[in-house]
Amino acid sequence: MSTYLRRTWAEVDVDAVKHNYQVIREKVASDTQIMCVIKADAYGHGAVFLAKLYEKLGADRFAVSNIEEAMQLRENGIERPVLILGFTPASMAKELADHQISQAVFSEAYARELSDEAVKQNVKVRMHIKVDTGMSRIGFMYQNKERDSDSIRQIQNACMMPGLISEGIFTHFAVSDEGSEGRQATLHQLDCFTDAVNRCKENGCRFEIVHCANSGAIIDYPQAHFDCVRAGIILYGLAPSQKLADRLDLRPAMQIKSVVAQVKTIEPDTPVSYGGTFVSDRPLKLATVPIGYADGYSRSLSNRAYMTIKGKKANVLGRVCMDQLMLDVTDIDDVQEGDEVTVIGSGKDESLSFDDMAQMTGTINYELVCLVGKRVPRVYLRHGKNVGIMDSIRPANEE
Repeated sequence: MSTYLRRTWAEVDVDAVKHNYQVIREKVASDTQIMCVIKADAYGHGAVFLAKLYEKLGADRFAVSNIEEAMQLRENGIERPVLILGFTPASMAKELADHQISQAVFSEAYARELSDEAVKQNVKVRMHIKVDTGMSRIGFMYQNKERDSDSIRQIQNACMMPGLISEGIFTHFAVSDEGSEGRQATLHQLDCFTDAVNRCKENGCRFEIVHCANSGAIIDYPQAHFDCVRAGIILYGLAPSQKLADRLDLRPAMQIKSVVAQVKTIEPDTPVSYGGTFVSDRPLKLATVPIGYADGYSRSLSNRAYMTIKGKKANVLGRVCMDQLMLDVTDIDDVQEGDEVTVIGSGKDESLSFDDMAQMTGTINYELVCLVGKRVPRVYLRHGKNVGIMDSIRPANEE
């Protein structure tokens, strides 16, 4: 498993992933289930490889965004329960049932559609009722217990519909990762959710699993752990926000590497890259690196970021291109074609981390790991040795 395209690649540290899972396992009660959120290709880390790893580690459930992601798991031998957090056309009721995939149900109208299709197709679909306690996204509205009380009746109706099995009920916190600033709003959401669950149970609804704790709540709201927690970004060693950084002993799992394609010297007054946004004021030595915004390295980093070569910083000069960019290696000795470049590192050395890049570009670490392009192979390392490759462009090359 040693061969992969050494153009630009992502290294995923399997030992770090395992460590992060164990940290979460120790954070929650022994009888609290862990639902590993592996939507968006496990936040860019590779859903199939990591799902198999999480199963070996004892993960109880998985959560994905859509039925394609759920089917990818089933088609690759993943057997643990899978919950779709987002929308699935009701016409796919049989696919949900046949592959034992649970579906989030977020309105009485959608429940009716899914029920009608389940009855028509002679199947039973497991569902998790989604309660909207503050995200204003999808879910039965229950942000105000008095105003939204009719939602309890609607949920009860959904639970009684033929062809549907009421497996779970859940909500999603909007600001559980905001530390003290988000406490009032999060506690309000938790109060609304707890009230909704209790009222539903009083009205005859039965749920096997109650869950609401995302990564932020796993860290900061133990009272919200209930039967199960949904671990997302923290599985991959990244804090859900800077306000919760260092609250858990997490290890970033992914680094991005590339190589030097060419080294050249330019004279003073030489423009670099599109638009000539950088013009040299002295002789400079440039290293061209085969990574660009098509690989997930944002164009907004032009003339701002740096990478490391031989452990030393090399600034990005000029605009980031679709497939390439240029680094200033004038002060780094003996840079040659083929030298390894750390594009995004662990943050524990001179390299920039995903958190650093997020602050630099005004976004969040979630987005940056998800943006790592499909043409960037994921190389899985255990104790520093290659134990697997995910190649989305040429899957047949995977070993």
